[in-house]
Amino acid sequence: MSDTLVEYHELLTRYEPVVGLETHVELGTASKMFCGCATTFGAEPNTQTCPVCLGLPGSLPVVNAEAIAATIRIGLALGCRIASWCRFARKNYFYPDIPKGFQTSQYDEPLCTAGHLDVEVDGETYRVEIERVHLEEDTGKNLHVGGSTGRIHGASHSLVDFNRAGIPLVEIVTRPIPGAGARAPEVARAYVAELRDIVQSLGASDVRMEQGSLRCDVNTSLAPIGSLEWGTRTETKNVNSLRSVERAVRYEMRRQAAVLDAGSRVRQETRHFHEDTGSTSPGRSKEEATDYRYFPEPDLVPVAPDEEWVAALAAALPELPAARRARLQQEWGLSGTEMTWLVNAGALGLVEATVAAGAGPADARKWWLGELARRANDAGVELTALAVTPAQVAELGRLVADGTVNDKLARQVLDGVLAGEGDPAQVVRARGLAVMGESDELVAAVEEALAGNPDVVAKVQAGKVAALGALVGAVMRTTRGKADAATVKRMLEERVAGS
Repeated sequence: MSDTLVEYHELLTRYEPVVGLETHVELGTASKMFCGCATTFGAEPNTQTCPVCLGLPGSLPVVNAEAIAATIRIGLALGCRIASWCRFARKNYFYPDIPKGFQTSQYDEPLCTAGHLDVEVDGETYRVEIERVHLEEDTGKNLHVGGSTGRIHGASHSLVDFNRAGIPLVEIVTRPIPGAGARAPEVARAYVAELRDIVQSLGASDVRMEQGSLRCDVNTSLAPIGSLEWGTRTETKNVNSLRSVERAVRYEMRRQAAVLDAGSRVRQETRHFHEDTGSTSPGRSKEEATDYRYFPEPDLVPVAPDEEWVAALAAALPELPAARRARLQQEWGLSGTEMTWLVNAGALGLVEATVAAGAGPADARKWWLGELARRANDAGVELTALAVTPAQVAELGRLVADGTVNDKLARQVLDGVLAGEGDPAQVVRARGLAVMGESDELVAAVEEALAGNPDVVAKVQAGKVAALGALVGAVMRTTRGKADAATVKRMLEERVAGS
């Protein structure tokens, strides 16, 4: 049975949304959090396991120091306070992908607390308060076989792959984000996008949402406008794309508004997001912290980051995405809107690399936001998936600038590059795409155009200069676009004037 939904614009007249996000980031360490097993994605099931990550009796964990350092770097980038002393805890619950019967996590003593992240939506800045950044281990992965949805309902049997169990997992928890109003879904998306860019800039993770190395749980609630209390929240689990984060918030707002309008109460529960329909469905009643029976992990000593070490990590932080955007916007002379277009198109890094390869900022933007964006859209892929490098785009721009090819020929050159025929200069030579100079072939094409269009020549001689365009077009067709239009125009003018 499908949910009843309220129109989005209508619910905003009665309800105020509050959103919170719990984002999980798999760290890109070479080994797992508490053992030496590899973390390679896509390995054969259950080939990257050992007694520690399988929780076998007598095995003892050892903390991965690089995971601690990566988590501190993330906390510092988010302006958090770094704990001088913290502990791991056991989060007790049974599920097939938890081989130990508990998850080693952090509870009341997280590594990083009290940060924030500013995000921009339609020129407005929203501050998202970060409550905590803590470190834990990932779970294994369940594969439900025999059903049509990949979920446990309707499956004939389930398999468990423990390769992922024990991989270092950073959880970044926001405080509730009130005041976003109609833009709540977009603020949620912008926050996850900015967080992803920060983590990637730190080199802490590849943050590939499609592979699960960045996953987001979206908490959404509604309260009547003017109410002093927030509404009951739902938690939409493991949303795995930026678009889906926005869609999940929007759907839950519309669904919860219908529940409240009917005089019912919103259930506090987890919900599943469905990519195909953009809808959510019930999962399970949401546990409270007491249900997990947290207690300090007895097999691990506390973590006490040295002040000098934390200071050294802070000093080594790279330029963060917001600072980078501000610098490039000033260097390239862009407006805020133009920079937003670049970021939204996923082209900022590509344009920056193209400029570094020798292209001008305007030329680099023209190619990536124009012809290449069109091709990516036609193919249904991201710009980064196109088989062309920033260096090749810069080279193509130089070939146009020095007159080797014109814009029309440049698109044919691009066809060759994308087809794997080599760099632009190689494609020009192999396909014979260089602009035709004032050669015998071009002279013959000009003479043919003049001889074949006496009426047009007469119009030009009578003072209708615009008619010359028809003659230029005729030459360009004869030369299959290889002639330089300005050269053709000059040659025609000289011959018409002299006849």
